[in-house]
Amino acid sequence: MERESILNKTVYDFSQKIEILQSIMIGIIAFLVPTFLAQFIQIVFGTQSIVTTNSQIIVGSIVNTALIVSAMNIKGWKKIVGIVTMPSISTIVSGYVFKTASVYMVYMIPAIWLGNFALIYAYKRLMIEKNKNYFLAGIIGIIVKVFIIFGCFQLLNIFGIFPTKLISNLQVAMGFTQLVTATIGMLISFVIYQIEKRKCAK
Repeated sequence: MERESILNKTVYDFSQKIEILQSIMIGIIAFLVPTFLAQFIQIVFGTQSIVTTNSQIIVGSIVNTALIVSAMNIKGWKKIVGIVTMPSISTIVSGYVFKTASVYMVYMIPAIWLGNFALIYAYKRLMIEKNKNYFLAGIIGIIVKVFIIFGCFQLLNIFGIFPTKLISNLQVAMGFTQLVTATIGMLISFVIYQIEKRKCAK
């Protein structure tokens, strides 16, 4: 299938040992960062600090970096599905990022999965398969991701899924914050991409 062939494409052909190591590292980041980093930030900086209140940006930026790096370096739909799904499950189960809204974020899981996959697919399809510019692939992937997540949130909101007192905060979290964290992830991943490019050129 065409989709499977795209998901098997990577920027560089790493050895099997390196690919397995990268898959494990990215998987650990995708699962553990949402679970423990927000909690660690809260313990270190306190519940009311500006760092803690912006923990979603910190966690989200790291997760988006992991997604983009996996798009460039990881092959195989099973690995990609694992990386796509783990962050949202970990985030919601831990409850430290969305706090009291975590229970309602369960409804958003499919949209978050689809949005994460769209970001990875954009890089594999445009940058790797079509040889387009890194940032073009990133911008398109980010736009599609945010559109999916924010659009699904707005659709669910029409049916009164979310409590009125949480709507304004969730609108920001599912819209602007998604845009910011994905953009930061794109910039961090570009640095990693450049480092790998120089190493592979030697």
